[in-house]
Amino acid sequence: VGNASGVKEFILIGLSDGQGVQEVYFVMFLCFYTINVAGNLLIIVTVISSQHLNSPMYFFLCYLSFVDICYSSVTAPKMIADFLVENKTISFVGCIAQLFGVHFFGCTEIFILTVMAYDRYMAICRPLHYSTLMTRRACGRMVLCSWLGGCVHSAVQTFLTAQLPFCGPNKVDHYFCDVHPLLRLACTDTYVVGVTVIANSGMIALSSFFILVVSYVVILVSLRSQTSEGRRKALSTCGSHITVVVLFFGPCTFTYIRPSSDLSEDKIVALFYTIITPMLNPLIYTLRNKEVKSAMRKLWGRRIES
Repeated sequence: VGNASGVKEFILIGLSDGQGVQEVYFVMFLCFYTINVAGNLLIIVTVISSQHLNSPMYFFLCYLSFVDICYSSVTAPKMIADFLVENKTISFVGCIAQLFGVHFFGCTEIFILTVMAYDRYMAICRPLHYSTLMTRRACGRMVLCSWLGGCVHSAVQTFLTAQLPFCGPNKVDHYFCDVHPLLRLACTDTYVVGVTVIANSGMIALSSFFILVVSYVVILVSLRSQTSEGRRKALSTCGSHITVVVLFFGPCTFTYIRPSSDLSEDKIVALFYTIITPMLNPLIYTLRNKEVKSAMRKLWGRRIES
């Protein structure tokens, strides 16, 4: 496809052209990425090692942390390395692969967040049936469906973009390859493709958001009949999840569920759902969760003793 379109590589403009600023960005985003990987790995190791964190909620949290690592790793290492070089190039195949990875892991995260909302609904609103319905096998199927859904969505976005002809301009006004910046470089009318991309992303985002809203409306209504201690515990776990949903869905909705634009703010917004939010997820889920903090302290204590 690259040879047929006449473009073998793209140039990523990145966040800034100033050399001094890029050195600051290198240190800052390297720290962000390191915290992201270390924090999410700590969540994964804690959930796997602890016998007390064996509920479906922590099963999904473990996979969410894994997706966050993969999601940031698609864009962050390349962006960080580009801060130190003048020629920020990426091959056509590498660009398309990066586009696939961004949408694959991003959409998978949306589905896992939706599944986590359903899990909270079942735990709070149908506690008597929770253990029989939310079995490990059922949870595994939900995670598998999330991965498959992300793959299908990403395949559609990637195919629609890769089949476009690129015959001249190759400067991508972004720090990674994404649909909207590439559509601007195509040597053909991209209106139909743009509408299809927005419809595909919009259908997934709106349907997932609808399920999330309905789940939490029902949860809030059902909490009125519970004790104050039960409401406090339920709101604590739900509050962490709602915070992550807002931080992730907000920027994604701004970027993908609207026509393509030339706003430079797109790159800043993209930083939130590709780097900032995955970095904050471990902090959000640990600071508000006593069980996770207790398991981490026990895990850290065993490591010191050994």
